[in-house]
Amino acid sequence: MAWVWLTLAGLLEIVWAVGLKYTEGFTRLLPSALTVLAMVGSVYLLALAVRAIPIGTAYAVWTGIGAVGVAIVGMVLLGEPKDALRVGSILLIVLGIAGLKLVTPS
Repeated sequence: MAWVWLTLAGLLEIVWAVGLKYTEGFTRLLPSALTVLAMVGSVYLLALAVRAIPIGTAYAVWTGIGAVGVAIVGMVLLGEPKDALRVGSILLIVLGIAGLKLVTPS
């Protein structure tokens, strides 16, 4: 179950990171509230995950999911560049996340 919590924590990290773009410096109430809720939820789920997953692995996977997700959202929805080097770099992060999952017990 710890990997499920960690995956959900990473997905919420994507939500809050993208949400920051819409808070306008936390001056817009609804986007700000949703962003803060996603932040709290993400850290809470990470805390649940590290009960069973080593903190170094969990943190690397959590930030990796967030980084990959935000980069993809940026390219697909926000018009950020989609060049080969960017996509290749994202794939390297995904390989790193998969590698950590494979070598981590539980």
